[in-house]
Amino acid sequence: MNFNLKQHRIDLACALRWAAKLNLHEGVDNHFSLAVPDDDGAMRGNRFLINPYGWHWSEITASSLVLCNDKGDILEGDNEVEDTAFFIHSRIHLETPNAVCVLHTHMPYATSITLLESGRLEMVEQNALMFDGRISYDDNYTGLVLGEDEGNRIANQLDEKSILFMASHGIIVTGPTVGDAFNDLYYLERASQLQVIAKSQGCSLRNISEQVRHNIQKQFISETPKLAKRHFSALRRILDKSEPNYRD
Repeated sequence: MNFNLKQHRIDLACALRWAAKLNLHEGVDNHFSLAVPDDDGAMRGNRFLINPYGWHWSEITASSLVLCNDKGDILEGDNEVEDTAFFIHSRIHLETPNAVCVLHTHMPYATSITLLESGRLEMVEQNALMFDGRISYDDNYTGLVLGEDEGNRIANQLDEKSILFMASHGIIVTGPTVGDAFNDLYYLERASQLQVIAKSQGCSLRNISEQVRHNIQKQFISETPKLAKRHFSALRRILDKSEPNYRD
């Protein structure tokens, strides 16, 4: 398996910096992680990179990221991992093999939907349709994630989907790469923002037919990976010019 750890550190640092720029962060809370293979090259989900406890996302660098295992041992890095970050991300990486990259935020518009009784992202707008059939909803808020049992419960709530809306809490977005996951995170917040704005006008939302939804699902399956690659490449280019120290 060809896995360039340095480049993946750079990608994760880039995603964290851009999340801060786009106001998808919250103080020094929330966490992005990326599973890395064992020494034999196997991807078992028991080792992952994650942002360090107490660092603002705007100051993250590639070398500041912590490499830890599913026991909580720090394998590389001088920083700590926040407890809720460990229990959320370690359990998802272990229980959900497709979740190579795991992004957890309290980004405002998507999180606002989790505050509504039976809040759902409505499939009435083009950005939202990117996520048709890909979202799970955890409608039970049980407090801070401070143990394996709660981490496992959240991992199981994903239910083979790539996105989880967590009641009264926030969002989890997963993907096969940092670029794929970040692209979804960005467009998920845009879709949520448009829904919140539309509902604030006090009118009924338009309906999109099942046939159109079915057709556009097939279109997004082929187009979204290309969009994600172009999108994240552009974000790296901008940071390379404006904040090159993120690579350090």
